[in-house]
Amino acid sequence: MSRVIPILRMFDYAKAIQFYVDWLGFEIVWEHRPDGFPIYMKISKGDAVIDLSEHHGDASPGAKIIIADFKNLKAFHKELTEKDYKYMKPGLERAEWNPDILMMTVIDPFLNSIIFEETV
Repeated sequence: MSRVIPILRMFDYAKAIQFYVDWLGFEIVWEHRPDGFPIYMKISKGDAVIDLSEHHGDASPGAKIIIADFKNLKAFHKELTEKDYKYMKPGLERAEWNPDILMMTVIDPFLNSIIFEETV
């Protein structure tokens, strides 16, 4: 089975780590950090895999991705709320097109939106 791995643009490594690793709990799978060149990295949380790139031309800021079939979204939302990340206070909402889908949207420091969805 093929997988799709989105590439999201980033501009600041420290802010990306603070958001994706420290707050959302993604793990760094690998990084490519050549001296004097943009950083490219792969991160994951469970089955969700995202590439982050500082390279010009690798995606545009303001992208939107959906992480579907996320498990235990209410518990994850509670965990994030308890961390008290000062730049984002996401809520939980039902999808207007399907009340069985619970959603949480977060926006990274580079204006990329990540929507976590769980069918409940």
